[in-house]
Amino acid sequence: MRVLGGAGGDDDVVQIKEASKSGEPFVITVNCPDKTGLACDVFRIILDFGLSIAKGDISTDGIWCYIVLWVIPHSTLLATSCSFLKDRLQSVCPPCSASFYLVQQPPRSSPEYLLKFCCLDRKGLLHDVTKVLSELELSIQKVKVTTTPDGRVLDLFFVTDNMELLHTRKRQDETCARLNNVLQDSCVSCELQLAGPEYECNQGITSLSPVLAEELFQCELSDNERRSQALSPDMTKLKRTNVIIDNSLSPAHTLIQIHCADHKGLLYDIMRTLKDMNIKISYGRFSPNTKGYRDLDIFIQQKDGKKILDSGKQSALCSRLKQEMLHPLRVMIASRGPDTELLVANPVELSGKGRPRVFYDVTYALKTLGICVFSAEVGRYSASAREWEVYRFLLDENCEFHLTSVAARNQIVDRVRRTLMGW
Repeated sequence: MRVLGGAGGDDDVVQIKEASKSGEPFVITVNCPDKTGLACDVFRIILDFGLSIAKGDISTDGIWCYIVLWVIPHSTLLATSCSFLKDRLQSVCPPCSASFYLVQQPPRSSPEYLLKFCCLDRKGLLHDVTKVLSELELSIQKVKVTTTPDGRVLDLFFVTDNMELLHTRKRQDETCARLNNVLQDSCVSCELQLAGPEYECNQGITSLSPVLAEELFQCELSDNERRSQALSPDMTKLKRTNVIIDNSLSPAHTLIQIHCADHKGLLYDIMRTLKDMNIKISYGRFSPNTKGYRDLDIFIQQKDGKKILDSGKQSALCSRLKQEMLHPLRVMIASRGPDTELLVANPVELSGKGRPRVFYDVTYALKTLGICVFSAEVGRYSASAREWEVYRFLLDENCEFHLTSVAARNQIVDRVRRTLMGW
């Protein structure tokens, strides 16, 4: 079994033991100073790599944290990818130095770059480009895609580089070369540059109507709405989702016990919720998927280091966790004049980070359905006292689906949901 790690010091913060046999999980260990939300940051990166966590343990004394995760690799996860994964995980870990305990430095933001290219349109184009960017470790922040009357596509991708090398000519040339290789003769032009004032102009999205916004961002769902919108295979699994709080087992910690349907990014959804609510995790155990369900035991404290004894706070925590587990992503189809629009929305962390791989998964689902995208945009929207990342796709009607048909629309929404949730 090969181990990716260092010879000492900060290099030993993250270790990855590759599986000795095909199909067996990798073992990832993170051993570093603790910080609120560390588990969320770690799980977000693992989700960004398209990996699935089979089981895991988290333990911390408030000063030092130890995380062990058994991760199922996908077939394309090579040794080089593991090296990038190790670097990414290490980047969110606090430094192992005495100065860390005196002053915690805020995370450094990566510069945004504008990737602009023009090409001839074809089915699956948008996903093929997104796949290349993912393989290059480029994170998509904003997107603006437009189809011109002559059948050309003008794409604006605002990206950040997880490898922090996009300022170099070599990295820029590699990115354009990889895109040209995918686009081939259909590529008209490809440019890459540091994003200027135009980036600020593309932060938001085209305004949503009040009716559409209310349906997309509503907090509470009726049973009928959950049956049609909630991201779960069936209503039985919705009803069997339980969140229980117990203060009797530990003198210093509150225990949260969760039993719920499993989905891609479930542990990330739980951890980002706890992070945004300023909840500290002292110990957590995540059991393997059993018949489509997960069981989690998490010992937590409030920010002040005390148990959660107030019944109102307990109820609010349980309600928020259930909401984020049952409804982590919003997917719907609406009419924009004579056209058909697919909308996907997910809540943004208080840190400003959106859920990874959403654009990748949605474009993949549309590609498998043979649906072209006439235009697309990704931006931020404030609603229901929080910020959302909203993905809007205007669908091309020149496909095998009759987009005005209710059955066809339901099929598109179902495929997109299932792809996003890993079902």
